[in-house]
Amino acid sequence: MGRHSLPDARRAGSADPRIRARRRNTALATALVLTVVGGTAAAVHAGLFSLASSCEDDVVHIQVAASPDIAPALRAVAEDARDKNVTSDGRCLDVGVTARESYEVAASLGAGEKSDVQVWVPDSDAWVQRVADTSAATPVTSLGNVASSPVGVAVVPSAAKALGWPAKTYTWTELAGDTTAAKKLRLGTADPARSSTGLLALARISAAAAGVKDGDVRAAALAKTLSRHTSDSATELLATLPQEDPGSGHKGSDGNQALILSEQAAFAHNRGRDGGQALDLFYPKDGSPLLDYPYTLVDEPGLSTDEGRAALRFMTLLGEAAPRQFLRVFGFRTDAESPAATLVAEAGGRSPQPYARILADSASKGAVQEALGMWTITVESARITTVVDASSSMGVTLPDDGRSRMDVTKESLLQALATFTDEDEIGLWKFSTKLDGDKDYRVLVPTERLGDGRKKGSQRAKLTAAFKSLKPVPHGETGLYDTTLAAYKEAVASYAKGRFNALVVLTDGVNRDPGSISRSELITELQKLADPERPVPLIAIAVGPESDRQEVDQIARATGGSGQRVNEPSQIHAAMLKAITAAGTSAPN
Repeated sequence: MGRHSLPDARRAGSADPRIRARRRNTALATALVLTVVGGTAAAVHAGLFSLASSCEDDVVHIQVAASPDIAPALRAVAEDARDKNVTSDGRCLDVGVTARESYEVAASLGAGEKSDVQVWVPDSDAWVQRVADTSAATPVTSLGNVASSPVGVAVVPSAAKALGWPAKTYTWTELAGDTTAAKKLRLGTADPARSSTGLLALARISAAAAGVKDGDVRAAALAKTLSRHTSDSATELLATLPQEDPGSGHKGSDGNQALILSEQAAFAHNRGRDGGQALDLFYPKDGSPLLDYPYTLVDEPGLSTDEGRAALRFMTLLGEAAPRQFLRVFGFRTDAESPAATLVAEAGGRSPQPYARILADSASKGAVQEALGMWTITVESARITTVVDASSSMGVTLPDDGRSRMDVTKESLLQALATFTDEDEIGLWKFSTKLDGDKDYRVLVPTERLGDGRKKGSQRAKLTAAFKSLKPVPHGETGLYDTTLAAYKEAVASYAKGRFNALVVLTDGVNRDPGSISRSELITELQKLADPERPVPLIAIAVGPESDRQEVDQIARATGGSGQRVNEPSQIHAAMLKAITAAGTSAPN
């Protein structure tokens, strides 16, 4: 059979119960919104779901901001609704659809900016989570998902044949490793900081590597390799393909022969290639992350009753048979686990590629946060000085654990160290009170390049030993303010251009050095030192329930950084990655 033969209609894996649960949750959410938005279930009888042969004199208008890939499909549904005089409460439903990059909308809403749209359909729930996690953000309410598209690796035919397509299947780490290891085969991706496709694939690769020895280091090295072949969007990424397939006998320009793409992007490329080469699509056998296109209300409390009902009307319309056909025509799945055979074939898939094996939680907050943090510090390489509280309170034993705060902190720091590559520059200070004469701090390992991790005398080896040797100082207090100012001065003075520069301070208490500067004096000095052209965000992490998150956040924000509080030291690594991600994405280009 030819390459466009229909794939095996049998599902490659059984339905994940979490996916079925997500469908039930979506149905419940929709039912709930009927009450919240409409005020009463009588909205149904008032014409919320009516279809009329003609409209009243007036219309109800809503504006939708949609990911550029799905915007044409949503626009087609909206135009069809106007042609058929679809109404909401007896008024003509007029839906305007604007294509906007998901990361741009997320940044705007996250900053609390007033929005001109009532509905947002990003390509992944990861963006909705990011907005919802920001305290000053415009409120967003996700009601369910309108379509989906799995993420795989699309490859030019000659390279796909060499990799054994379609009979041979690969895990994510195998696909990424095989495509980047071959000297003449380059793997390209859209920027994970801007693209859900790149981000979800990176998160999956990172998660798969976590269970392997030195997996974190290997994942970071792979991210570094990918960063050299990164484009801002799927459109720009597709433009990096060779003009001719190198295996076809025709001379072609250099380019990426393998791309991390969504099934829909591969479908659209193969459909519109105008005689150019089609792509073959590998679906990882350990599961494909899923772009899930959440239908999201923007500032729901600020919507009028008419706007809220019209927004819900458009969502219910997208679940009906004819509109769902529009989505399928544009290459989207309306059932993640049972895709149309023609869709998969047009996208370049073929049995036995496991095209129905879907990852249920591919956009989980933890996985996305960790992947973004790793990407932020990997792409530019990092220069980070870590300052650790060694006051006596760090020796307190944790309830139901048996270990001290310092013990768990050390484990978290060692975990974080493993995510940095040999090109990164990392250093370590500790502080309490009067550790070095009148100084409250001591430099244990100056901030330098990690170097070859296999050598005993490398910076990585020195830091590993220093982390393991950290101990609370008997009767030591918390000299936070003087230490923070001294460390920040050093970080600014040693700023490394072209790297992600940051200062990380971990403390389990408030300042307890009566001879130090005041908090207001510290903030004033930090504001004077901070330079937007040479950014060094302070990432301050308050450890333990007695710590003051408000204080560390106020101090950190003076530098463009942020403060976090973790109840247990085991949460330090995740908090660092979250803060690094926020600082990395807000830093000037």
